[in-house]
Amino acid sequence: MKRIVTTLITVAITTLAATTALAYIVEVTTWIPVAKAANRADLKAALESAVDDAVQGAIAFTPTGVTVQSARRIGDRIYLHLLIVDQDGEALMKQLAIEANEADEPPSEDDDDEAQTL
Repeated sequence: MKRIVTTLITVAITTLAATTALAYIVEVTTWIPVAKAANRADLKAALESAVDDAVQGAIAFTPTGVTVQSARRIGDRIYLHLLIVDQDGEALMKQLAIEANEADEPPSEDDDDEAQTL
């Protein structure tokens, strides 16, 4: 009996581990000096440098997407909130967006009729 239970637990763990994918989604805060954002070209170069530094120094996976979530000037610095994701993280973010949109949609007329029927 113990052997059967042990086998069932092992199969369950193996199945769960095989179907679970790791999705990496990381939010990183970094900054650039305002002085480096004197014009559009300098700002672009400073942003690229800040993103490269964050990707190389703050994460341990290969990203497939980087998004600037927000930028805020405080004093002589521009703070950037970056969302960095890998391929599985991108897929997860898309799925979450789809589910959020579905949750925000008003119920269809068919759903209302069914809810009112007693």
